[in-house]
Amino acid sequence: MSFNIGLSGLFAANKQLDVTGNNIANVATTGFKSSRAEFEDVYSATRLGTGSKTVGNGVRLANVSQQFTQGDVSNTGNVLDMGIQGNGFFVLSDNGSLTYTRSGTFKTDKDGYVTNSDGTSRLQGYGVDSSGKIVNGVLTDLRIDTSNLAPKSTSNVSSTINLNSTSPVIDQAVATNKFDPSKTGTFTKSFSTPIFDTQGNQHSMDQYMVKTGANTWDTYTLIDGRNPDGSDPTVTAPVASTMSFDATGKLTSVSTPVTPPTTPPTSVISSDLKITNWTPGSVTNGVWTGNGAAADPAGLTIAMANTTQFNADTARSIPSQNGYATGQITNLTIDGSGVLLANFSNNQTKPIGQISLASFTNEQGLQPVGGTSWKETYTSGIPGYDAPQTGTLGSIVSNSLEQSNVNLTNELVDLIKGQSNYQANAKTISTESTIMQTIIQMA
Repeated sequence: MSFNIGLSGLFAANKQLDVTGNNIANVATTGFKSSRAEFEDVYSATRLGTGSKTVGNGVRLANVSQQFTQGDVSNTGNVLDMGIQGNGFFVLSDNGSLTYTRSGTFKTDKDGYVTNSDGTSRLQGYGVDSSGKIVNGVLTDLRIDTSNLAPKSTSNVSSTINLNSTSPVIDQAVATNKFDPSKTGTFTKSFSTPIFDTQGNQHSMDQYMVKTGANTWDTYTLIDGRNPDGSDPTVTAPVASTMSFDATGKLTSVSTPVTPPTTPPTSVISSDLKITNWTPGSVTNGVWTGNGAAADPAGLTIAMANTTQFNADTARSIPSQNGYATGQITNLTIDGSGVLLANFSNNQTKPIGQISLASFTNEQGLQPVGGTSWKETYTSGIPGYDAPQTGTLGSIVSNSLEQSNVNLTNELVDLIKGQSNYQANAKTISTESTIMQTIIQMA
């Protein structure tokens, strides 16, 4: 019996050395999780139990459990290198066969799909719809689309403007004071805003502010130095919109005469300026021609609600408008929630996908399949998929990798322990052999 006990001890010590050696071998493996050999004692038993004086029958390997503790996350500088700070696994698909990993060494293949380092499996996540909104719920192969971002025509312009209440009034009834964009004395201040047509061509929208009374200002809007319909402002006088302010300097209304004129004249009153007849084009040798593009079908709305008339310099904040020219992708960023953001040369940022993480009720039940990956089993339970930073799932750290969680000092100590255990069990067998030789010599 003692021989079997000693042999079981040798087997256990050998397994302990195997596990420790594997941990040491993978001390530099990205996303590797260390393992621990777990043992249990063995007793001979009968139908009525083991009894109170039963001697043990040795030891056996109960389990080799992996320790899913957090590894250090270190910077690499590669945007597609990703580490998980917290719980969760990256999801990889090899023609529909799903595996799970903590190793975030990703790259793109020739078709732009994000794959693992050997290119056999594609990273899974959520796609985006035509408007750039993340479509949650359905896993898909993440792909970095490098095509140009189509232009968008401007439909809204907004800014914060203050008009100096102490500015002198310009009497437009005087012929020499009649508005003329080429004469600075006929207007108080001008502001210029870049806008875009449907083909991404940039145009300059100029607003000319003219103080006409104690609490009234006229504003003239020209695009590329022309009236919005393309007519020459020196031939066809531009139509003014009138802004009215109360005694506290707050805007009360913006009125624009309806064209063509009605009898009696009517005005559209709101806090916005609306341009519905903008015709993109340009002047060549004094001749106005369209450029084949069009304005936004919804027209151009200029928000004036944040305009005030206080005793301060006439000035405007940096304007915002929702149009842009064609853009080429310049770089990629990945935020903590796993959203892949493409940055374009036209200063636009567009989400092109979001990484999904998987979680399991029993991580210890996962089956290692090599390549620092695991597969689900009945014991692990089915995976739950969601975006990073949702529930108990961790966050994505881009430009970084999670290192192995192996503690080399502990493993070297365990190596010494395993060696001592092996030698002690070998001594048990050697002693039993000596006893057997003595018994044989007595016969």
